[in-house]
Amino acid sequence: MQKLVRGIHKFQQECFSKDEKLFETLVDGQNPLALFITCSDSRIDPSFLTQTKPGELFIQRTAGNIVPPYGAVHGGEAATIEYAVSALRVKDIIICGHSHCGAMSGLLHREKVAKMPAVSAYLQHAEATRRIVEENYAHLTEEDERLTLTVEENVLVQLENLRTHPAVAAALARDQLKLHGWVYEFETGLVFAFDPVKDQFVPLEDIQPSVVDTIELLPPI
Repeated sequence: MQKLVRGIHKFQQECFSKDEKLFETLVDGQNPLALFITCSDSRIDPSFLTQTKPGELFIQRTAGNIVPPYGAVHGGEAATIEYAVSALRVKDIIICGHSHCGAMSGLLHREKVAKMPAVSAYLQHAEATRRIVEENYAHLTEEDERLTLTVEENVLVQLENLRTHPAVAAALARDQLKLHGWVYEFETGLVFAFDPVKDQFVPLEDIQPSVVDTIELLPPI
């Protein structure tokens, strides 16, 4: 706890003063560039990863970067998404998974979360991910490779869940919103983005802007 307190003091004494004018402008409201949906895992920091400042990202964090289908859960996820799209008018939504995800490991090995009923129940919103991996990739026996594939497939599944939210569907129909699927490899710093043309995740720098702009046209899973 003391480390956190010291961090607050350092922020107030050193960091805040450098961007004081920026923080003053935030009083007037927010106009974020994107909604960034990622995992609760402490090893991923969206603002640090994207090098964005306060006010530039609207962030939603859930175990396994899961987006429950609309109506499945009456909670903060749907409210956050609706507010980002309808009130803040974000132009982009990114769902970002990450390497070595504990939630995805629990999805593959249910015994790991057997004594955590809330976690087990929440992972049901990624059941399609588990079935895709189990039924279509049984030949993958190497644990790390299987987990990496699960992380990638889950990003695509959650993008489809995201489409069930009315505000998202309406904005997509108006061509006022783009959806993006990313995977962050925290041990290397690399970010991979789903390329619908190649039908696979590729290094983000290899994605052409024209391809990125059409990612919302992904066919249903």
